[in-house]
Amino acid sequence: MAFIPTAHSKLTDAELDQLEALLADIGDTAMNIEQLDGFFVALLCSPSAVMASEYLPHVWGEGYEFESQAALEDFVDLAMRHWNSIMTTLMQSLKKSDHLYYPILLEDEHGVAFGNRWARGFMHGVSLRRRDWADLIDDEEEGGSILPMMLLAGEHSEDASLRPPMEITPEIRESLISMMVAGANRIYRHFEPHRRRLVATAASASQIRRIGEKVGRNAPCPCGSGRKFKQCCVDGSATVH
Repeated sequence: MAFIPTAHSKLTDAELDQLEALLADIGDTAMNIEQLDGFFVALLCSPSAVMASEYLPHVWGEGYEFESQAALEDFVDLAMRHWNSIMTTLMQSLKKSDHLYYPILLEDEHGVAFGNRWARGFMHGVSLRRRDWADLIDDEEEGGSILPMMLLAGEHSEDASLRPPMEITPEIRESLISMMVAGANRIYRHFEPHRRRLVATAASASQIRRIGEKVGRNAPCPCGSGRKFKQCCVDGSATVH
């Protein structure tokens, strides 16, 4: 039986390679697959929603235009399926403490993963709603969760104030990457109550609208995500925005 991908099916290795190739074809303005992965994780961890119409242009870079609608749809399909697979794993981590999301980290010719691009992608995602992240960043207990991302993201920054206060040796890098994995999952758990309130608010808004006008299952969701109602807030569950 042939495999038919769905909106929630995890990308195969070949499809990840395809997505990476599509990003490379766009050029230097686009993120690579590692940076995209970190970017998506930050957006999914975020205490506030960021619409796809806002964040996707950050993926391919300002001013880029796809050669056709079909090319855009092919790219978005792969990207959103990867988004959904990250979301599914992070949601499962809430029920199983040992079930973590592990990032995509590219290795150099010597098999070394540096993690800088993933961290930069994550911090880019944070920057889209930095004010909403302030309580975590400034929290004495929880703020440490994002520290490894900040250190690796700033390692080669032109801004000296953003660089780590120490040299990142191979041993320190390995430790930072391990802390980054744990930190991302911890941040997702930390902001879960915020996201649940967002979902409840969106569900309430859809119910209010139904009083005056029934929302069809194939109509745009009233939460403003741009997705069909049946694929978004119809059941009050976490949605892909």
